[in-house]
Amino acid sequence: ALAALTLAGTVVPAVAFTACQVTDTGGVDDKSFNQTAWKGVQDAMSSLGIEGKVLESKAETDYQPNINSFIQQKCDIIITVGFLLGDATKVAAEANPDVKFSIVDFAYDPVVPNILGQVYATDEAAFLAGYLAAGVSKTGTVGTFGGINIPPVTIFMDGYYYGVQYYNQQKGANVQVLGWDPVTKEGLFTNNFESLSDGREFAKNLNDEGADIVMPVAGPVGQGSSALAMELGTDTLKIIGVDVDWYVTVPEHKAVFLTSVLKRMDSTVVDAIRQAVEGTFKGGVVVGTLKSEGVGIAPLHDMDASVPAELKGELEV
Repeated sequence: ALAALTLAGTVVPAVAFTACQVTDTGGVDDKSFNQTAWKGVQDAMSSLGIEGKVLESKAETDYQPNINSFIQQKCDIIITVGFLLGDATKVAAEANPDVKFSIVDFAYDPVVPNILGQVYATDEAAFLAGYLAAGVSKTGTVGTFGGINIPPVTIFMDGYYYGVQYYNQQKGANVQVLGWDPVTKEGLFTNNFESLSDGREFAKNLNDEGADIVMPVAGPVGQGSSALAMELGTDTLKIIGVDVDWYVTVPEHKAVFLTSVLKRMDSTVVDAIRQAVEGTFKGGVVVGTLKSEGVGIAPLHDMDASVPAELKGELEV
């Protein structure tokens, strides 16, 4: 679609432009990565004057039909959300080389010319969260578990693990990490991104083994973990959120969140749409890092007073 510049410098489509998002099975209101990516579309609707549409995938069998539906609707860019849509997006893009695609949490090697992959160095931010957890833990044991054993999940767990190890190295401590070993790639996984009861059960098992801080990397599943922490109290269990600031998105459990590892998918989604509007879109990959503010950790909020000033200084939070 053609674009025109206003005097204010805001790009406004000269003709109708529609950005269309296909969610993973967590749904658009998952308070996690689907919702954050959709916020990017909504932000683009406000700042770029475009239209936005969304189709929610209830099962993996919905991915291809949802993408095909948007192709038939002649969307100007189709944004697919999640590693699990990698294959379906590639098939559709190769069959429709004139359609622009961008996928959150996935990139292709070799590059597909009409797909822009959005990936995130979440291990950088999770490293900070692991260091923080090690410094705050009273039991000397922290834990993590994942939804599905896929790279966008385990990259969080890698960073968390190595952040704890770095704390141990710097402080002469011996904080243990339960739930993931980045060397053997063995760990705890619920094998879904939906079950709150799994979130409760996995967090309880880790807490029973001594972990007083747990980072669930499983989308909405983690809300089951934070519900358990609300019952047990923060002296017994604290939770680290992922993707978005859970203090804001799960306010009913805000008292139990130490921090959250942020993946700022909304900003990369806006960038992908802006490129398509401006006519500068090309396939490849964009990486969100600590330096580019594509990843980070959330404020300590209610936990601020309980974190030593020296530790906050080291983390610059």
